[in-house]
Amino acid sequence: MKYYAILLLFLTFGNSGMAQDLEKTSMYSVFNGKTLESWKIPDGGEWSVKNGKIIAKNNPEKKGSILWTDESYDDFVVQLDFKMISGNIDSGIFMRGEDKQNPQIQIGISGSLKRDMTGSPYVPGASYPVEAKNINKLLRLKGWNTIKARAVNNKYTVWLNGEEVMNYTMDNANLHGPVGLQLHPGREMEIHFRKIVLGKL
Repeated sequence: MKYYAILLLFLTFGNSGMAQDLEKTSMYSVFNGKTLESWKIPDGGEWSVKNGKIIAKNNPEKKGSILWTDESYDDFVVQLDFKMISGNIDSGIFMRGEDKQNPQIQIGISGSLKRDMTGSPYVPGASYPVEAKNINKLLRLKGWNTIKARAVNNKYTVWLNGEEVMNYTMDNANLHGPVGLQLHPGREMEIHFRKIVLGKL
């Protein structure tokens, strides 16, 4: 009995310690609040900066695009604030690129499932392999939200407004690439981002 109690303590606090070690990294800003320096600006002019926020808004042609970081990453954690302004919000954070080997962390309504899948990973060809928990309770539809996404090897973890909501391990994941913010095509929507920070693990 004593052995099992010691093992339980090790698993509880040992795992907690490992999680804390992963987060012991210097976070730095990848958005200076004034310009899109450090980002590859897509064609179409759907992305702008105003009052310390990145504004993503579809143009009249409903063209979509992705705002990519200049730099690519291996293991990392990214955190940002987002606010849903108007329309049918379908956005997200691309983790190391855009293909079937890179999950996108959804923000807003899934075009295929027609419901909010914020915090869940979308994988081309596999849809949503897991679903984030407690989103209905945590998501602020009319206020600012803080989302954090971590990629360590092929394991992905997401927090929404301070609570862990998703864990996913992806087979054959691409382990190096940029981070992207999505403005989905075929929508009339506006979403704002601010306080974007990133740390290499």
